[in-house]
Amino acid sequence: MKQDDTSNRFYPLPCMFTLASAFCGFYAIISSINSEFKTAAIAILIAAIFDTLDGRVARMTNSTSEFGAELDSLCDMVSFGVAPAVLGYLWALHPYGRYGWLAAFLYVAMTSLRLARFNAKDSTSDSKNFVGLPCPAAAAMISASVLFCHFLGIIGEVKHISLLLLVYLLSYLMVSTHMYYSFKEIPTLKIKPFQILVAFLLLFILVAAEPQIMIFSLFLCYLVSGPGYGVYKKLKSMKKAQLPFKKHDS
Repeated sequence: MKQDDTSNRFYPLPCMFTLASAFCGFYAIISSINSEFKTAAIAILIAAIFDTLDGRVARMTNSTSEFGAELDSLCDMVSFGVAPAVLGYLWALHPYGRYGWLAAFLYVAMTSLRLARFNAKDSTSDSKNFVGLPCPAAAAMISASVLFCHFLGIIGEVKHISLLLLVYLLSYLMVSTHMYYSFKEIPTLKIKPFQILVAFLLLFILVAAEPQIMIFSLFLCYLVSGPGYGVYKKLKSMKKAQLPFKKHDS
């Protein structure tokens, strides 16, 4: 009996955005090899934008498929696994010898595990949150660090222990169980639409005025939001457990 399997169909439009993301990741690798670290950082950030758009376009045009999902994972491995690892190693990690290249390899390995876990997860899971730091956000954090150092006047290779620890931290967070908001749905807040518009406008102005500072700050806030939310839930549960049990008089 012949089955009409639409899940394996090829839809060119969303795949074009996915391949554009892979192109930016490959260009970031080439730029890193040529010691053009700022260019590589910008290319990875652009790749993250294309990666966000391909899923949105696929859902808007009703063109999601298993082929597109597999292609997206393969391209993500290039753009948000290999590219930021090469950038991080050539920019800040290689002075630490084997600790540096082991950190870069660990980042690549954790990215592959993060993508495999995401693809294998139950489709009925909560889509409002990511389990573990998304690999585009981890790659963007490395890129934002490069741009922030350029803002501080640190051009070229750097050597600071915080950057080595940052790569190890990002590797851990990608495979952790910390919950990160996915931004796939707009949260329901008791705020008027006009106030939301004003807030987004102010945020846009701040980013446009000092993009290197604001991009670094925004991704840093998102980075700590997962562990911060976990600590908040833990403290809330402990406080709830410490509440005295009220006895009712008979």
